[in-house]
This record gives sequence, C-alpha cells and structure tokens, in this order.
Amino acid sequence: MSQLFSVLLLGTLLITGSCSDNSKEWETVRKGILEKAKRSGGIVSVAFEDLKTGEKLFINEKLQIHAASTMKTPVMIEVFKQAHQDLFELTDSLVVKNEFRSIVDGSIYSMDIGEDSDDVIYNKIGQKMTILDLVNQMITVSSNLATNILIDLVQAENVMKTMKEIGADKIQVLRGVEDMKAYQQGLNNTTNAYDMLLVMKAIAQKKVVSPDACDEMIEILADQKFNSKIPALLPSEVKVAHKTGSITAIDHDAAIVYKTLDHPYILVVLTEGFSDHKKAERLIAEISKLIYDEV
Repeated sequence: MSQLFSVLLLGTLLITGSCSDNSKEWETVRKGILEKAKRSGGIVSVAFEDLKTGEKLFINEKLQIHAASTMKTPVMIEVFKQAHQDLFELTDSLVVKNEFRSIVDGSIYSMDIGEDSDDVIYNKIGQKMTILDLVNQMITVSSNLATNILIDLVQAENVMKTMKEIGADKIQVLRGVEDMKAYQQGLNNTTNAYDMLLVMKAIAQKKVVSPDACDEMIEILADQKFNSKIPALLPSEVKVAHKTGSITAIDHDAAIVYKTLDHPYILVVLTEGFSDHKKAERLIAEISKLIYDEV
C-alpha cells in the first residue's frame, strides 16, 4: 500500500493566467482529489487545463497506463488527417470484416461480439459502411470492430507519427483491439494523462488537421453514449465532448468540457486498480465536479 500512496502523492499544481491569485483554492481542489484517490485504493492520474484562463492542475500526469479505448480518439484524428490529404473520402465505403492480423506473427484473429460494446456493426459483416459511419461507431459506442477496421485503413504507425507531431509522443497505438498474442507479450496501447490532454487540446483549439475537421470531431465526441464519468455530475446543459475507456481494472475519460461555449477546459482522468467499474466511474465523476465547481 505504501508504494501505491507514494504514486498518489505525486500531485502537482500549476496556476497561470488571469486567476493566478486563486492558487489557494486550486490547492484545495488538488488536496481534495488526492484524498479521494487515497481513500479509493486505486491509482488516479489527472490532467486539467483551462483554455480560457490558462490554469492547470496535474496529478500523476506522466504515469504511463493502458490506454483502453481512449486510443480511439488518436485513431479518429488520423482518419480525418488522411481524408484531408485526399487519400480517401469520409463518404467512401469499406466492407465490414472480422478478420485481422496479429502484430506478433501475422496470424489471423477475429473479434468476439461478447467483448464489444457495439453489436450493431456485427450485423453488417460482409456489407459496406462509410468511413465516417465507422468513426462514429468507434467513438460514440466505442466499437472495437470499427476500430480495427479503421486501424487497418490508416495504420497504427501513422497514428503515432501524428501524435508525435502534436507533442503527444508518449501515446503508443501499436495495434488494434483483442490481439491476444500481442497482449500476452506486453505489446499494448498506452498513454498518460498529460499526452491525452494534448490530444484533446489540439482538437479543442482546432490545431490538428483543419478547423472544419476539428469541428466535426468535436461533434462526434459530444455524441458520446457513455456518460457515467466526467459528465455525470455536471449540469445537463454543459456540453462535454469526450472519449471513455474501460477494461479490467481500468477506467478512463478524456474530455473537452464547455463551462460555456466560449470557455472550454480539458480534463483527463485515468484510473487503474479498481475491480468495481462503478466505483471508478463515481470517482471520476466526483473529480470532474470538483474541477467544474472551481473553474
């Protein structure tokens, strides 16, 4: 337990911009988050930046962790980037398939509908779907099958290259989902809260691909169907464009939160070590509310 607590006590606070005289209040928020994390018994990483005031709060922000489905946002960016480069149109269609190659040895594996959050796309195997529809399924209902089809299209190495271009060089998108041979060899998609903040910030500030592409990506993220984490305790009228992630003992959420339409902030909360997903979801929601109330 002492090793866990030593991780949790790495919280740091950076306050800049117009509200620099309120550092005492943000220190209270930081302590509140650390206390919640300590009581939870899990590991928590937080990265926050107010895009209007410049205020920042970081806790364990450089702790590398399994990315779960948060890696689907970088994949979406790469899809929009390659469409912008005229490599294809978002309205182009792809055949929905369920055969993929392991990055370990090239052997074929298939997705298990029982492990996916999207059953609709499995009914379309052998049929065609537009690239944009696949992106929507990948983000809004976190379709693993759509993700793998799109990674085959744009290639994981290109996703990482684009991440490096925006400074998020610790994000590792090595493969698609359910590549068990890769998983067994520790070849996993990973991130940290700070780099995921850079990803969401690039979209929010319309500094990746194009302003129009960022507008479209924001609307896709805002149509997220899983809202039990960052948005859960916020007023219903608050716009939250976000991508969640969840696997065994892992729960994440990475969001652009619009306190008002002209006052966005970025919040990323990554958690590890929770056997109860509901407990992790509640903790993320409570951290989100603490941040929202101080912005």
